[in-house]
Amino acid sequence: MKMIYLDNNATSQVAPEALDAMMPFLTDRYGNPSSMHFFGGSVARDVAVARENLADLLGVSPTEIIFTSGGTESDSTAILSALATSPERREIVTTRVEHPAVLNLCKHLARFKGYTVKWLSVDKEGNLNLDEVNGAISTHTAVVSIMWANNETGVIFPVEKIAEIAAERGALMHTDGVQIVGKIPLKLKNTAINFLALSGHKLHSAKGIGALYLKKGTRFQPFMIGGHQEYDRRGGTENVPGIVGLGKAAELAAKGLDQERTRVKALRDRLQAGILNSVQFARVNGSLENRLPNTLNIGFEFVEGESILLKLDELGICASSGSACTSGSLEPSHVLRAMGVPFTSVHGSIRFSLSRYNTAEEIDFVIQQMPVIIESLRAMSPFGRDNTSIACTVQ
Repeated sequence: MKMIYLDNNATSQVAPEALDAMMPFLTDRYGNPSSMHFFGGSVARDVAVARENLADLLGVSPTEIIFTSGGTESDSTAILSALATSPERREIVTTRVEHPAVLNLCKHLARFKGYTVKWLSVDKEGNLNLDEVNGAISTHTAVVSIMWANNETGVIFPVEKIAEIAAERGALMHTDGVQIVGKIPLKLKNTAINFLALSGHKLHSAKGIGALYLKKGTRFQPFMIGGHQEYDRRGGTENVPGIVGLGKAAELAAKGLDQERTRVKALRDRLQAGILNSVQFARVNGSLENRLPNTLNIGFEFVEGESILLKLDELGICASSGSACTSGSLEPSHVLRAMGVPFTSVHGSIRFSLSRYNTAEEIDFVIQQMPVIIESLRAMSPFGRDNTSIACTVQ
């Protein structure tokens, strides 16, 4: 049975070109780039090339790139640095729909460090209200941390405009760019954004590698203290295979941006139309226009998301649930709750996230199977269409 992988917002296939680029640094070219000898120095030059490739993708200078272990480290580095370098400011502004890497860090800082966190809401389409944003950012705000694109719905936030508001108040701007990098053209140099976090494994590179964009002139305190690597901004021996793979993935992403906006988007729209036309009581969660070209979050009323995933898995189709109604938790997705997704479909929401490796044949197979799966589950569901017996309650 052939696998159909539609969960690229969770992780993505390592591009063959990125794997090929990495392999020599896992075998023969194992030198430490910080060493003085030629063997290590030659490796340092490959790290520099990777840095240049990633900088080109982001539209920044190579010296503004810090390699990290991934998106979570990059998020923590940025937020904690902003707080440490603005000790007189005790406010954080963020949204209710952030990735747990930001969401849980902000909760921790509020609970254990005494920071005030201002939580921004979203509307029913997952969009932010700029008036609310403007009112929340004050001269007491140390950092504004708002994701550029939501990992569940793909909804894109006006981060560039928000960064301008933050700069006017003297606050630093951090954005979790994990989902948007490589999908939408970015020119960070022309923005007021101070920090952007990204992760290699969402970009067809390996896991365990990421990067942080640090705008030139931004006050900064390192998170990882140690040696002089990364221009004294992140201690620890460089993950050379990961860095080289990320550099190659960035090069490929830069060349494939048009494909993301055309071919991948067309496949996503084909999947969306096919499901909506063949399945009753289905709705798209999130803005239809203001979203990533690869992401579709769709809610199926009167059915449970994990049951849908199990049926898809039996057919070799990989997707993700928009609900956290799993063993040990009866809570639905915090993103969908914040959007006010109707009670009858919040637990039956599925995220399909595509990549350049998906085909029309794969999409057509999923379209063919979805009505069969949904109707069979509804027929045996204890929930029923009166939605009065749904076990997962929304708090």
